[in-house]
Amino acid sequence: MHGWEAGQELIVIDTGDGILLKPKKRFPETKLQNVAECLKYQGTPKSLSEMEDALRQGVAEQWRGCS
Repeated sequence: MHGWEAGQELIVIDTGDGILLKPKKRFPETKLQNVAECLKYQGTPKSLSEMEDALRQGVAEQWRGCS
C-alpha cells in the first residue's frame, strides 16, 4: 500500500495519540572524491612541525588545570 520494500528502514514518531511511521530516506550514493572536495583547506599550507605544535598546544589547553 505504501510502496515499502522488505528491509525498508522506518522513522518512528510519537504523536501523543499514537505513532507515525515514515520511511527513512537513503543518502544519495557518493564517491570519496565528492566528499573530499568539500574538505579542501583554503588557508596557507601548514608544515608538519606547525601542525604538531598546534596539537601539543591543544592537548596542553585541554589538560590545563586537571588533577
